[in-house]
Amino acid sequence: MVNDRLLRAARGEALDRPPVWMMRQAGRFMKVYRELRQKYPSFRERSENPDLAVEISLQPFRAFKPDGVIMFSDILTPLPGMGIPFDIVESKGPMFEDPIRTRAQIEALTPLDPEASLPFVRKILSTLRQEVDGQATVLGFVGAPWTLAAYAVEGKSSKDYSIVKGMAFREPELLHQLLSKLADAIATYVKYQIDCGAQVVQLFDSWAGRLNPIDYETFALPYEQQIVRQVKATHPDTPLILYINDSAGILDRMPKSGVDIISVDWTLDMAEARQRLGKVAVQGNLDPCVLYGTKELIRERTLDVIRKAGNRGHIMNLGHGILPTTPEENAAFFFETVKQADHLLAAHP
Repeated sequence: MVNDRLLRAARGEALDRPPVWMMRQAGRFMKVYRELRQKYPSFRERSENPDLAVEISLQPFRAFKPDGVIMFSDILTPLPGMGIPFDIVESKGPMFEDPIRTRAQIEALTPLDPEASLPFVRKILSTLRQEVDGQATVLGFVGAPWTLAAYAVEGKSSKDYSIVKGMAFREPELLHQLLSKLADAIATYVKYQIDCGAQVVQLFDSWAGRLNPIDYETFALPYEQQIVRQVKATHPDTPLILYINDSAGILDRMPKSGVDIISVDWTLDMAEARQRLGKVAVQGNLDPCVLYGTKELIRERTLDVIRKAGNRGHIMNLGHGILPTTPEENAAFFFETVKQADHLLAAHP
C-alpha cells in the first residue's frame, strides 16, 4: 500500500501523525452528494446500486484524501437477507412494517447468505479497493446485534427504546434468541466484507450507550463478543473497531468485546478515555459541532485530541458522524490540520 497509515495505527505503531477519516464522511454535507440524491431519491438504491455506492464512497476521497475510505451503506442492509424487510423513508429513517415481537417471527429468521442476498457488497468493496489503489485503507461496517434489534423490535427509530427494553426485562429469553441469531448473521457479514476487500471493519453498537452497565453486559457485550470470536477465528489480522454513542458509562467494559480499536464519542476527554482504556487503540473524538467553529478553534480542538491521544494507536475521527449542514471548507480544514499535525504540534507543543 502507498498509504497504510491507518493499518499501522491499528497495530499500535508510533506515527508522526495519526491517520484520519470521518464517520458519515460520504454523505449529506457534500454538495456533490446532495445533487446525486436529487437524481436518485431512494436511499436503498443509492446504497445497494454498486455504481452509485462506489461513487458516493469516493466523493470525500477525491475531495479530502482521507486515510480511510468507508463503504457507503447502512447498518440495516443485511436484515432483509435474514427475513426482516425494512425501508428507509427520507426524513423519517428506517421503517419496519412488521416489527419483530414474537417467538414465531424470530424462529422464522434464516441464516444470512451474503452472496445470495447482498451481492452488490462484493462489487462495491472490490471496486473501492481498485479505485483507491492503496492510497487509503478501505473500511467496511456493520451494525451490532443490540442496535439492530432495537430497530427491528421498535419498528423505527426511538427515543426511549421502551419496546425492546420491555422485551429485555419481560421476555429476556426471547430477546437473547434474537440477539444470537443477529450475531451469527453479522459475523458472517463481517467475514464476507473482509473477503470482498474491506481491510478494517467498524461495528456500530450505536444505541448500546442507552443501556446501563448491567444491561450492556447482559444484552450487548456478549453478542459483540460472539461476532468478534467468529471473525477472529478466520480473519485474525483484520482490525475491528467498536463504536458506541454515549459510551462514557460503559467505556471501561468495551474492550471486553475483543475488538482492536475503541471509537470514543465526543462526550469524553481523550486523555480520560486513554487512561480508562489502557493499551487498547482508540479512534476519535472531536465534537462534530466544532466544525461549525472558526478555523482557529478547529485547529486548537483537533490538536488537543491528537496531543492527548499520543502517537501510538490513535485514529483521528469525529466523536460521531459529521452533521449535514457542516461547511465543506471546514471539513477540508479539519483534514488538512490532521495531516499537518506533526509540524503544528512542534510549533505549538
